[in-house]
Amino acid sequence: QLQLVESGGGVVQPGGSLRLSCAASGSDFSLHTMAWQRQAPGAQRYSVSYITSGGTIYYDDSVKGRFTISRDDVKKMVYLEMTNLKPDDTAVYFCKARGPSGVSYWGQGTQVTVAS
Repeated sequence: QLQLVESGGGVVQPGGSLRLSCAASGSDFSLHTMAWQRQAPGAQRYSVSYITSGGTIYYDDSVKGRFTISRDDVKKMVYLEMTNLKPDDTAVYFCKARGPSGVSYWGQGTQVTVAS
C-alpha cells in the first residue's frame, strides 16, 4: 500500500512554470507506474503523464513538449515540471500510483491556477 502527498501547486501567470512533487510512503514504490492526473471544474479526470517502473513515459498531447515527468525511486518521489503554462492547464492535479496487481492509489490533489 502507498500513501501519496502532492505539493507545489499555486497561482502562476500564463507562460510561467511550476514543479509539482509527489511524495510516497509505503512499500515497493519502484514497482509502481506513477501518473499525474488532472481534473478541471466540470470535467473528467484524466492522465496528463505517466512513467512506468521501467522508465517508459507517456504524455497527453495537450502537455507534450511543455511538461516533464520524472521519478526518484530512492527518495520515493515523482515530479512534474510544467513550463509555458496556459489557462487551460488550470486544474487540480493528482498523483496516482498503480501497482503490479492493478490496485491504484491517489493523493489528495494540489490546485494549479494559471491566470494573469
